[in-house]
Amino acid sequence: MKINPEKEAVEKLAYELLVSARTAPKARGQDDIVLALVIKREEMEAIAQEMEKIAERGEAFKFFKRDAENLRNSEALVLISLDFKRPVGVNCGACGFTCESILKVTKQKLDYEGPVCAMRLIDLGIAIGSAVSKAKDLCLDNRVMYTIGVAVKRLGLMPGDIILGIPLSVKGKNIYFDRRF
Repeated sequence: MKINPEKEAVEKLAYELLVSARTAPKARGQDDIVLALVIKREEMEAIAQEMEKIAERGEAFKFFKRDAENLRNSEALVLISLDFKRPVGVNCGACGFTCESILKVTKQKLDYEGPVCAMRLIDLGIAIGSAVSKAKDLCLDNRVMYTIGVAVKRLGLMPGDIILGIPLSVKGKNIYFDRRF
């Protein structure tokens, strides 16, 4: 008999989130989304430690420390990034450029890199929404975290101009809400 074995299922269920993100609709059917799954404690700990370093930037960044603790208490981590290679090609102007000129602009390398095509950002949002919707269907507690993505980017763990993390937890209480700084 196994007592409380539900945590063993989290890795398997996390793959369903990745499938949901991959199969989410993308503008013109072009896919610039990169997916990753972190389940090793030492990898999650390295990300959490980087988040704590970022928290040292000052008062405005103290939430990175709170989120690092949430990550440590998670069973798995889904990462979704936008690895911008080419604009959609419709010259919508939402990014502030034409599709031709955005490729010539020097990227700003801050927590994220930009500019990026706004349509590609919408693709990222739809992929994130699909993943967290699947997590809800599977009763996996989760929260989309910018903080995790910034740490992953700084550590160079995956490609992408913009990276977001979705930690997953199976506990009696959702650890990602009712949080304090």
